[in-house]
Amino acid sequence: MATISENLITAAESHGISKKELERQIALFVEGVPFIKLDRPATVGDGILKPDQHEIEDLMNKYKQSLSSLSVLKFVPASGAASRMFRDLEAMLNNHETISFEQLDSETTEAQFTKIFVENLQHFAFFAKLKEVLAKDNYSLEKLLHEGNFKPILDYTLTEKGLNYASMPKALIEFHSYNGESRNAMEEHFHESLLFAKNESGAVRIHFTISPEFEEKTRQEIDAIVSRLQTGAISFDVSLSFQQSSTDTIAVTPDNEPFKDDAGNFVFRPGGHGALLNNLNKLDADIVFIKNIDNIVPDYLKNITAKWKQVIGGYLVDLKENVHRFLNDIDAGSANYDEIKAFCRDKLKLLPPSVDDNPNDYYRNMLNRPIRVCGMVRNEGEPGGGPFWVHESNGRISLQIVESSQIDINNNTQKKILEQSTHFNPVDLVCLLTDYKGKPFVLDKFSNPKTAFIAEKSKDGKKLKALERPGLWNGAMENWITLFVEVPIETFNPVKTVNDLLRPQHQPEK
Repeated sequence: MATISENLITAAESHGISKKELERQIALFVEGVPFIKLDRPATVGDGILKPDQHEIEDLMNKYKQSLSSLSVLKFVPASGAASRMFRDLEAMLNNHETISFEQLDSETTEAQFTKIFVENLQHFAFFAKLKEVLAKDNYSLEKLLHEGNFKPILDYTLTEKGLNYASMPKALIEFHSYNGESRNAMEEHFHESLLFAKNESGAVRIHFTISPEFEEKTRQEIDAIVSRLQTGAISFDVSLSFQQSSTDTIAVTPDNEPFKDDAGNFVFRPGGHGALLNNLNKLDADIVFIKNIDNIVPDYLKNITAKWKQVIGGYLVDLKENVHRFLNDIDAGSANYDEIKAFCRDKLKLLPPSVDDNPNDYYRNMLNRPIRVCGMVRNEGEPGGGPFWVHESNGRISLQIVESSQIDINNNTQKKILEQSTHFNPVDLVCLLTDYKGKPFVLDKFSNPKTAFIAEKSKDGKKLKALERPGLWNGAMENWITLFVEVPIETFNPVKTVNDLLRPQHQPEK
């Protein structure tokens, strides 16, 4: 075990990390994170529901009817900076004194990426703003493009001279154009929420997780959006939270000793999206939809997304009603265990034992858990985790979302199962966070802290090992009741790089 000095304990406590948690994190580095053992991929008919048209209509109606009695909220992780979106442009800007047609003819990745960017500049929603900030310093965007003087264009796109996009949160990047007007990713989520999360009184609840450094700018943007959209019939309840420093993790050297930067300080890093379980746990809502900030489309494509939100929402409501009925029957001493067993097997895809010594406790523990219904799309080459049947340590097999990094691809059997996967996870979840008595679950109790991620990183030119907490939709939700529903590929339109905004689904309607 690595040396845990008093100075290290003090540094950890300044982040809100206890000595016990520090020891647990270092032990994970030393012992390693065990691979997930796959049993088989989840497929349509074997772990993934594909509702027919009649079922779709019934589920949508059930969800709409529930809006009068259930508190619904949309949860959008939005703390990430847009630096990854513009990484190749930054490389081009930083590595060249001038950027001309000649530099763009290079076969390097950043040159080819930049060439696509500048050749299609007029198709980006931020084109007009970029033109405006350049004009303030007497640059003509059209002239720069015509002459092949591209460095000022990148400079004013990425740095504080202009749009400063490389340092902005992705939520505040303009994604789509509407007849000369533009909307950023955050505003598009407001518009999408109106289509499926508005209750009978016209109220829409949205929660964004953000970085503290962007709080003021984000609040100003939210105020502006609400002022544009709110009417007498529509209101917005918007809340924000930060990823807590107590969810940070210690970095270590390749030899698993605590890592120090050049200034001699111990290095702690954000714990990944799994750290947001703490934020999710503090929400006051029955049903929460989770969707990433960059998976959003223009208005003319939003209806299909809203439709399938209602479908998976209706499926969750249907499960909730049955689970709560069974739990109340158990409490009342009137449970029909044959019916409960059939429900667990056929609907929840849980496999109860053939003989139950104490069915009351067994089924209460099995049913009284958070529930999530996860949309899954056909795998067409996009990166992302996927749905699998997984062996648990207690001997059961359960449905889980698994990342490829959690799978031992050196094991031929496991590799073959991975290759047989037909669907992947677009991060399209709806979650039930309250129990049958209306009390919020303590979500930490249903996570598996051992399903963490270890990655090689560097700081100050030195290698380090970084620890990410169990992914929010991976190990953080391992012990939830989990169901998968196939949703159309049209509902998944992520923007990982700025040039993804050139895809047809992010361009104006023709």
